[in-house]
Amino acid sequence: MGGTFKEIYKSRTLYLFISPFYLLFLVFSVFPILFSMYLAVHKWDGIGEMKYVGFNNFNYMLHDPAFWQALVNNIALWIMGNAPQLLCALIVAYLINLSIIKFKGFYRIAYFLPNVTAMVAVVIIFQSMFGNEYGLVNFFLQKIGLDKIAWLNSEFGVRTVIAAMISWRYMGYNAVIYLSGLQRIPKDLYEAAELDGANLFQTFTKITIPMLRPIILFSVMMSTIGGFQIFTEPQVLAGNLPPYPGSDTIVLYMFREGFNYQNYGYAAAVSWVLFIIIGLLSVLNWKFFNRSDD
Repeated sequence: MGGTFKEIYKSRTLYLFISPFYLLFLVFSVFPILFSMYLAVHKWDGIGEMKYVGFNNFNYMLHDPAFWQALVNNIALWIMGNAPQLLCALIVAYLINLSIIKFKGFYRIAYFLPNVTAMVAVVIIFQSMFGNEYGLVNFFLQKIGLDKIAWLNSEFGVRTVIAAMISWRYMGYNAVIYLSGLQRIPKDLYEAAELDGANLFQTFTKITIPMLRPIILFSVMMSTIGGFQIFTEPQVLAGNLPPYPGSDTIVLYMFREGFNYQNYGYAAAVSWVLFIIIGLLSVLNWKFFNRSDD
């Protein structure tokens, strides 16, 4: 034990140089996590004295219809926004990786650009596109003889708008990840399959999908985590107004309880329930996509 301290003392200059990272990590990561655990069993308005309430925050949450509605909205947005874009991203990456496609670098940049676009700007553009009266989507619907749709007046319409934003923003990001995985698959496998008479669909399902399974697992898990942390899209979409029907998510619900109503203890309890939900879904994804003993 004494030898360990001697080694640390000899290398004190090196430890001094790396200490800022660990100090910042402790202050801005470890401490907030521990404090939120403590805060979740207390009632606090951010100014006055904390009052210990035990598990009352969690009990109230389980009996609050607004929480369950936010959870239902989150699940719907997760399915509508992530499932289609992950499938489209895989198809796009497969097509870009084909030998007959030229200018692969251009397509990678073009598909990745939406991911680095400011989310607030994206929400404003989609809000104008799906406007109830003068939106671009309704304009084209009328041009082909269909009636206008009040996108922002129904749960399904609002969820469709938010899911479209999620798909547009993250499809290119996942396509680039899939493309990097496709480029690591040995070409010999495709050449052997072609000699055996396999078509594109057969090589896609029998070679591409199995070889990409670890990357698909990663993208699904990251999409699950991100899908249950949706905040900017519904928050900017509604602005200072009450949430549109079907747009209230768990993070938005938690934000409103904490910063609008000053129920910081309750908001901390919601955050831990959200953590448990994401953890359970991540484990289910892992079990589903990682069935081998690898």
